[in-house]
Amino acid sequence: MASSSVAADLELDRPNLEDYLPPDSLPQEAPRNLHLRDVLDISPVLTEAAGAIVDDSFTRCFKSNSPEPWNWNIYLFPLWCLGVVIRYGILFPLRSLTLAIGWLAFFAAFFPVHFLLKGQDKLRSKIERKLVEMMCSVFVASWTGVIKYHGPRPSTRPHQVFVANHTSMIDFIILEQMTAFAVIMQKHPGWVGFIQKTILESVGCIWFNRNDLRDREVTARKLRDHVQHPDNNPLLIFPEGTCVNNQYTVMFKKGAFELGCAVCPIAIKYNKIFVDAFWNSKKQSFTMHLVRLMTSWAVVCDVWYLPPQYLREGETSIAFAERVRDMIAARAGLKKVPWDGYLKHNRPSPKHTEEKQRIFADSVLMRLEEK
Repeated sequence: MASSSVAADLELDRPNLEDYLPPDSLPQEAPRNLHLRDVLDISPVLTEAAGAIVDDSFTRCFKSNSPEPWNWNIYLFPLWCLGVVIRYGILFPLRSLTLAIGWLAFFAAFFPVHFLLKGQDKLRSKIERKLVEMMCSVFVASWTGVIKYHGPRPSTRPHQVFVANHTSMIDFIILEQMTAFAVIMQKHPGWVGFIQKTILESVGCIWFNRNDLRDREVTARKLRDHVQHPDNNPLLIFPEGTCVNNQYTVMFKKGAFELGCAVCPIAIKYNKIFVDAFWNSKKQSFTMHLVRLMTSWAVVCDVWYLPPQYLREGETSIAFAERVRDMIAARAGLKKVPWDGYLKHNRPSPKHTEEKQRIFADSVLMRLEEK
């Protein structure tokens, strides 16, 4: 059983080369009169290619972990079938009903408060914060969330920003049920976008489009303005900029560490005993992600609020970001990798790929002509 588990892990870590190589990049026939010593003569290029294949830590950051099958004999299969009936036939309808009732109660209270208390901004903001926290608690209940919070609860005060590792959009929900954070988040379409525009803006959330450079400048200005006001909700940023599978942590964007305020790290670690909470947005909509969570037994998670950190004398914002990332990785048991998470959304330039292919082809052809 141990050898099969190791083999499964190796298969999980193996990159899919078809994603990186064009169909016509490999020869149809093996070259004639080519010996191993000839190939080894192009060792610089070969070493670079082999290193990319063997240590493709970037691909592993965004791979979901498929659960190992345990219904492999006649004794366990009936129990597995019973579990499927309970999860899909009993728990899922009950959780869906809980979520529906929660939404009805939320909208029945939120919209009257939002439109009728426009002249009383402080009272309206306070009630809206409590309603958003309540709705996030309903979401957590719909997964049978078992969340353990460690450390002092965040307080509302100026000149501070909270940063956390990012696994799924449910990170925000889990943190929001305890404290009404104003989060910076990518704009989303559909019902998630509707919630962003109509509800989450009431707690001061900031939206951006990662593909619009002008939007980034506007967002940076909004962040600096937000942390200066004492009445604003605490600002929450996921500096990785994308969802990672909760085994690794990619580079932190430095924007959160250039605001001239205290940085409060938050480490989030999911227990995958019942379900993998990683959201692969390229393969699954957020709706289906929620359905997967609601048809699992439970979502188990630990959250650590770590001590505030300040920029040290002579320390750059990049070094500051790495120091905070070290703290989060150590607390949550994550492996650090030196990759920019935006590469998940923006593939390398075709010119760069073609140049690498040309260098490799020239090296092989030069050696063949010598023969």
